[in-house]
Amino acid sequence: MRFAPLSPILSIALALGPCAVASALPARAATAAAHPAAAPLAAGPWTAEHDASPAFTPDGDTVVFARGHGITRRLFISRRRDGHWSVPQPAPFSGGAWMDLEPTMAPDGSYLVFVSNRPARLDGKPLDGNYEGQFLPGRGGNLWRVEHTAHGWSSPRRLPDTVNAGSSVYAPAVAADGSLYFMQPDPVTGHFRLYLSRFANGHLQAPRALPFSNGRLADYDPAIAPDQSFIVFSSDRPPSTDTSSAIFVAFATGGGWSAPIPLGPSGTESRLDPDRATLYFSAADKHVHRFALADWLKRHASGE
Repeated sequence: MRFAPLSPILSIALALGPCAVASALPARAATAAAHPAAAPLAAGPWTAEHDASPAFTPDGDTVVFARGHGITRRLFISRRRDGHWSVPQPAPFSGGAWMDLEPTMAPDGSYLVFVSNRPARLDGKPLDGNYEGQFLPGRGGNLWRVEHTAHGWSSPRRLPDTVNAGSSVYAPAVAADGSLYFMQPDPVTGHFRLYLSRFANGHLQAPRALPFSNGRLADYDPAIAPDQSFIVFSSDRPPSTDTSSAIFVAFATGGGWSAPIPLGPSGTESRLDPDRATLYFSAADKHVHRFALADWLKRHASGE
């Protein structure tokens, strides 16, 4: 398939990586919608520009998030004590020569999955990306896992090739049963598409695209409810426009997934807080915002 010439802004964004693409692609610019349930800025330790993707432990008192822009992105940790967040510190498993981003916490807090351009072999070079019709040296990603124990964090372990089948695998989301949602480019269109790798018999199974994500329009950045009863994601589909990227929710039903429904706000890199009442996302001002998801779900259930 041939792709139309890229604008100068998009060309620069592609050189920086998938998060920058989400800020520059037509209909993917992450702008905060004027919505009564969307707060301008969520309180927390993520105060710097380009902070993103807060991943909480179950008690809500430890958060891992990405900080930086382009290849400078690394993971940081902050802890809350007596109602106050500590100064974020670099995560012990992140840094060095590698770009790390998009952390997600297992619902029980026992491990964390994140994206990194680090190679499978220590003597290798950073992964190259290939998405949206572009080859991007050093801007690829695979999914890595670290265990969270009473003694701290383990060394990163790359997830198997079953999941990391290419060099452009991003945006992990973990369900309570260990199943893994993520995005990677559609092999035909190059647009990001949502995939699910179920965890069964002690292993992640071969991924399958979610039925409502067909690759004709880009879907990305899933956040999954622990029981997989609903999924939140960003997309190019209407009502996204040239200046906003809508956030959607789809519900699990007896016959599969429902049609996606716009939530209201616009943004990328959605994350659920531990009690599932709040959705965090990145907006056009390059800061973390929040959305009252529990209130929206109640209104939806009552038909309002």
